[in-house]
Amino acid sequence: MTADETERALYVTDGRGALLYVNRAFRDIFGYTAEEALGRPALELLGQNRLDARTLERLTGQVRKGRTFHEEIRAFDKHGKELWMLATVRPVRGADGQVDNLVCSLENTTESRKIQTLQRDVLEAVAQDMPLRQVADLICRRVEQIFPETVCSIAAVDPEKRLRPLANPSLPDYYAQALDGVPIGPASGTCGAAAHRGEPVMSEDIATDPLWAELSGAVLPLGLRACWSSPIRLRDGRVAGTFAFYFRAPRLPGPWHEVVLSACLHLCVVAFERHEAKSRINRLAYYDSLTGLPNRALLRDQIDDAFRNAPPGRRMAFLFLDIDNFKDVNDTLGHPVGDELLVEIARRLRSQLAPGDLVSRHGGDEFVIMLDDCDADRAALTADGILDALLRPVHISGCSLPVTASIGISLYPEDGADRDTLLKNADAAMYQAKADNGATHRFFNRQMNQAGQDRLLLGGALREAIARRGLQLRYQPLVSARDGRLLGVEALARWTHPTLGEIVPDRFIRLAEQAGLIEAIGEWALEEACAQLAAWDGKGLRVPYVSVNISPVHFRNRQLLPVVAAALDRHGLTPRRLLIEITEGVVVGDCPTALENTRALRSLGIRLAMDDFGTGSSSLSHLARLPVTELKVDRHFIAGIEEDENARKLVTAVIRIGQGLGLNVIAEGVETEAQRRFLQALDCDAMQGFLVARALAPAEFETWLAARAGRATGSGPDTVSAA
Repeated sequence: MTADETERALYVTDGRGALLYVNRAFRDIFGYTAEEALGRPALELLGQNRLDARTLERLTGQVRKGRTFHEEIRAFDKHGKELWMLATVRPVRGADGQVDNLVCSLENTTESRKIQTLQRDVLEAVAQDMPLRQVADLICRRVEQIFPETVCSIAAVDPEKRLRPLANPSLPDYYAQALDGVPIGPASGTCGAAAHRGEPVMSEDIATDPLWAELSGAVLPLGLRACWSSPIRLRDGRVAGTFAFYFRAPRLPGPWHEVVLSACLHLCVVAFERHEAKSRINRLAYYDSLTGLPNRALLRDQIDDAFRNAPPGRRMAFLFLDIDNFKDVNDTLGHPVGDELLVEIARRLRSQLAPGDLVSRHGGDEFVIMLDDCDADRAALTADGILDALLRPVHISGCSLPVTASIGISLYPEDGADRDTLLKNADAAMYQAKADNGATHRFFNRQMNQAGQDRLLLGGALREAIARRGLQLRYQPLVSARDGRLLGVEALARWTHPTLGEIVPDRFIRLAEQAGLIEAIGEWALEEACAQLAAWDGKGLRVPYVSVNISPVHFRNRQLLPVVAAALDRHGLTPRRLLIEITEGVVVGDCPTALENTRALRSLGIRLAMDDFGTGSSSLSHLARLPVTELKVDRHFIAGIEEDENARKLVTAVIRIGQGLGLNVIAEGVETEAQRRFLQALDCDAMQGFLVARALAPAEFETWLAARAGRATGSGPDTVSAA
């Protein structure tokens, strides 16, 4: 290859730097003829006055030392155009050791410099979190500067496989609108075809290419005749978009277009992946990962925006929704089933809302809904619609799960003027709905604020009382209704707060259920009752058995049997000396674990009593399914048997049912002799109540027992008397 055939600029100077020879590439790049160049200083033609002083100093220093200079320098052509050249200058010494000539090779790196500048600027923009559209616009504009004869565009491919223009700075808006939403494929130009095929597609002549049959009318009037589109393929293999060159004449791209395209595709991948990562982070920060609903943080922002943008007089409603007994689903069927249930609940909630309404997952099994432009009537109607939608059974993993919820409603502006107050009040109303047995909605009223404060204060105090063993057990005797002999005692939890005094059981037991403390109380009561029965054994006091109330929640825990067995074993008690009282809530919801636990306890030899019989729903069907040995008649029925014929008939029927099923029947709340005689006449097995004794502390019970023993010794037959 001769010097004039190379693409590199070559020149030779004498020892003073005057040009002796320049090749064709030098003349083409710098714009000088041979006559203009020869004899002139080489540095002058390279733009000496504008060269970097330190570069010149390094160049002359290396030459004086007879060393080769190799460095990228900035030079200027005849017309002052900036050029970047990789210069290699080699000194040639004569016989006397002096530099006689300089041989210089210049490789034009101007175009690669443009790519480097493009890469630097785009990567800086990405690092500074510039939005994807602006980054795409920057890429297109810079490429159009490199290739003034081209028009560039970048489009995204959405999850529905449709084109979404991101940047086309030299194209009119109507073209982007024509392309927006077009499905990728062979009928959507080279961009749609490239995205569909996953490989570059070239239309050398748009006017005749079938790919453009439907879109050529939008692009040909713009003077564009050819298009080259390439897919933007992310590192996971997905095609996220397309990059296109449009040419103003029918043609194919050149090698330099391919070089620039390769750099641009890489930059697009970086920008797209950064955008997706940022979107994922944003989604994690503001959306619930399970249901896809806005989370608490985003809801707060959305509510604040709604307040700022609301016209005067606008009314809104806030619904605080809590799924009833959701913990039972997680405990019995597992968290994966619970997660599937939450996803379906979220879907059903969305289906009940109108445009402009908001729903978010507040945490766990709680959801918050904001109804825009809503009065009380619409709020109630929406709440009822939600409850109805949730009632349809959800089928998951072979289980049919009916869902109920408790919904509290607060209204703006009646129940509060700010977000936090409205949500707090809706939460208070939700607790009232739950206290009313759930599966309903309640509107906020001012009395609920006090209830909420009580719940908050008492909840903390109860948690502390459990941790510090601040609860106590009282023992109410159960005696034979026939002869008055002691059959056992029922352990009843009591709580005396240091400043609030006696807290009635109904109040703190309900609070324990709401606060998730009921299992802790049940385990404490079981351990305490077994320990006390063993202590009485040690004193020689004959107490046949102790009865302990266990919450339905506990029966949904697979660890119930080991907990009960361990308590008996620790205190040396046989299973027959423990009676566990259960309610119909054990079988509500058809929980397999609850039924398994009842059967396992019974198989161990522990007796089970159905408490509060007749006060719930479907009592007879529940009674038939449970392996109970005892049936307890609720105190409310016993209280009316002296005056109310219907009460007498009801108690008679319950006792006969129990006897017919071979169960021991225990009457609760017996307070008068007339009630005792009535129960005796029906051959009721056992009774408890103030006629026998109130619930007693252990020492009081021992005194009561000693008094009974004394009366039995002094007066013959054992008698029943109130303490």
